[in-house]
This record gives sequence, structure tokens and C-alpha cells, in this order.
Amino acid sequence: MDISYCSDKYQYTMGKSFFDCGKKDSIAIFNMFYRKAPENNNWAVVSGIDEVMEMIENLGNMSPDFFEKFLPGEEYRDFRGYLSSMKFTGNVYAMREGEIVFPSQPVITVEAPLIEAQVLETPLLCIMNHQMAVATKASRVCRATDRPVSEFGSRRAHGPWAATYGAKAAIIAGCANTSNILTGVMFGCSSTGTMAHSYVTSFGCSVEGEHEAFSTYIKTHKNEPLILLIDTYDTLKCGILNAMRAYRENGIDDSYQYGYGVRLDSGDLAYLSIECRKILDENGFKKCKIFATNSLDEYIISDLERQGAKIDSYGVGDAIATSKTNPCFGNVYKLVQLDGMPVLKRSEDKAKLINPGFQITYRIMKNDPEKGEIYKADVTCLRGDSLSRKIEAGETFTICDEYDRYKFKTFESGSYTVHALQHQVMKDGKRCVQPHDIFEKKEYYNNTLRHFSPSERRLINPHYYKVDISDDLYNLKMTIIDRLVEEINNFSIK
Repeated sequence: MDISYCSDKYQYTMGKSFFDCGKKDSIAIFNMFYRKAPENNNWAVVSGIDEVMEMIENLGNMSPDFFEKFLPGEEYRDFRGYLSSMKFTGNVYAMREGEIVFPSQPVITVEAPLIEAQVLETPLLCIMNHQMAVATKASRVCRATDRPVSEFGSRRAHGPWAATYGAKAAIIAGCANTSNILTGVMFGCSSTGTMAHSYVTSFGCSVEGEHEAFSTYIKTHKNEPLILLIDTYDTLKCGILNAMRAYRENGIDDSYQYGYGVRLDSGDLAYLSIECRKILDENGFKKCKIFATNSLDEYIISDLERQGAKIDSYGVGDAIATSKTNPCFGNVYKLVQLDGMPVLKRSEDKAKLINPGFQITYRIMKNDPEKGEIYKADVTCLRGDSLSRKIEAGETFTICDEYDRYKFKTFESGSYTVHALQHQVMKDGKRCVQPHDIFEKKEYYNNTLRHFSPSERRLINPHYYKVDISDDLYNLKMTIIDRLVEEINNFSIK
């Protein structure tokens, strides 16, 4: 079944009203954004844009019979006919996959006839909320260490689609590879794996069986990376010893060009890794790597590193694959303009008050003689407003904090460079950008991350990066709110 129609019924019941009342051709602008990053993150990582474009392109591929299953009756006949041939004809603006995005900034902007834009909401959010949850968690885990992290979470993911595309999101946001073979095939990235405890026990539940398992594995995987799982029975008393024995008997030593190692999957990983490192080094296996798994996340990894663990690489499963501590990402999809008129949803909760109008976000950079180009601030403007024009002309400008107008920062002409975060990716219903492969997306993320300060990248109590909106956008929002409040206060039913 086409995921374009993995939707909520109310998208289509609203569409029926728009169709009947003549609003179907009104040009709507919807923004997808989030209000608060999970786990007190400073920011989130974008992933899923390509899948959203694929979903959008597949609209209009169902017959009227499909729509009759959930929109039955003669009164829906004309609407069903319209939906069966309704292709997306609008424009889409989006951030790149791998971009670092802050709250309230438009990740995706859809500009299209109202029904076309409205029915995208649920499948678009389904894609983006999943992938951005996983990407943002993977970023946190990978920032906890300078060592490689592998994504190992397919068996815990919420279904095959989530496993496959979650692994893709994890690689973009820092993971070195994934255990998922479908992700590897689809996106051209490496998939990796070692062995399970069942492989070891299949050779007999004994110390000699463990040795036979290791030796057989080495013999059947020569000229490949080799990792032996050493904690099936006892890591230090037999596992590490059998691993060295099997390696030595099969001619594997520090000259083995494909890389070799052992894997720890239980117990005190800090202690065991330190002891294993001593044993390996004393026996001439100085290049034998120690790989660790076992319910790891960024906090455990940080603590292992603090304890001086001798771990060369980590495998992380459900913490990444399900974004375990915050499995539900908070992207929303809101109408911000209709037929040129800005609109918003009012809320007494300031965090839920949305920015109206057709927007664009600029990232402001300054060059530091010692540190190179550093990101200093983001500002979201109405497209073509007075601040947007100043920024694009390279003029001096000042930005103010939305909630404290006495906090401001001035950027002098010639002292900064800038780039826009949103780019047009679909024009008149067709893709209009060249695709980026997973490695380009990963490099874009890594390069973006390097331009933020270490204090903004830290996991605990990060320094908050400056994110503002233009005065014109602020004034537009407050004007709409003030008018609404006045109307509400004067409203009565006679």
C-alpha cells in the first residue's frame, strides 16, 4: 500500500469541506517544525526529506474504489473522483538532511492548493517524526565518544520500515555503520555484524565448544574483519583465552590487514575491557580491537569513557533505534498562510504560539582567526521582509530576543557571512534538486556540527545558541494576536 495514504481520516473529511465550499484551489502555506528538542537537547538533526518527496510524488495513484472504502456514499462520489486523480502541483521548501535545526524553524514548508497541502500532514509527520527522533538520538550517542558507534537496533525497532529508515537516519547523524542489511543495500552503506551467543553454544556448551566456534568462524571468514564474542561462558577465564588461541592457530595477528577483535556483551564493561586489553597486549595482540555492546546509550558510554574503559568501538541498539528515552518526536504541521493572508493558532502557552507567514531562516557566521568559521546566530524572517533584505544585501543589522527585547546583537556589515537553511526541493509538483547520497548527508551533518562551539555541542546543560525572529515577523504575530484578543473580548452571542 502506498504510504502517501498512511493518513488520518480527518485530513480527508476536512478536504471534503474544502472541496464543497470552493476552497480547494486556495493557495496554502504549511510549516513543519518542532517546539522543543527531546532530552534538553540544544537542537535536532534533520532526516527524512527524500522519503517525504517520494511520498508526495506518489499522491494520486489510487482508484475511486480505494477512497470508497473510507469515504462511502453518493455524497462523496465527486470528491472520490477528484482524489483519485489529485497529483501534487505545489512547491516544497526544506532543510537538507543532516542539517541542525532549532525549535520553531521551518524544516519543511509546503506551498500548494489547500487540499493537496492538507492531506500531506499525517504521512509527512509520520516520516519526519520517526527519522528525526532517531537521528537526534544517534547524534547524542555519537557525541558521547570519539570512537566509532555502530547502529544495532533493528530487532528492537517498531517494524521493518522503522528499522530500515531509522538505521539510515542514524548513519547520517554520526553512526559509522549499521547491522541492517536492507539499509546497506538501499543506501549503499556498509552493514556489519559479528556473531550471536547461539553461534557459540551451537558448537556444544563447553569451553572446547567455544574454541571450536571461534576457530570455525575464523576459517569461514578469512579476508574479512573478524570479531569474536567472548562472554558466552566467562570472559576472562576462557573467552579471551580461547579467542587468542583460535586467532594464533589460524595465523591471525597484528599483521592481519582486515582488522580483528573481540566483543564484550555483558558484565562490567569498563573492568572487563581494561583486563582484556592487558591480556591481549601481554600476548602480542596489540592491534586486537575491543568492541562493546549491551544496552548502551550516551550516558553509559560517557561513564565508561570517564572510567578509562579500553573500548575501541561501540554497538548501540534500542537506545538509538527507538530513541528510547524520547521515542515521540514533536514535529507539527501548521497552516501559516492562506491566499496571501498570514494565519496562526493562538495559545496561552507561549511555546505553542506559532509564527505566521511564509518564512525563511538565515544562519549567521563569523570568522574567528583561531577557530575558523563559527555559527553565531539563526534568525527566521518573513521572506522579503526588511531584515531579510538587509541580510541578503550584507548590511548592518540587529536581532532581538523574542521574549526579552532588551537582549539584542548587532552584526556589522562585512563582519559576517550567511546562508539560508531552507531550499526549494519541489517545484510545480516535481523534484528540482539533485539527490544527495547517504555519505554526502553524513558529511554535511559532520561539517555543520563542527561550526558550533563545544559548549553548544555538549550533552549536559549545553550553552544555548542564539535563535531569533525578525521584527517584522514578531510584529505580524503580535498584531494578529492583539486583534484576536480584542475580538474575543468583545464577542458575545445575541
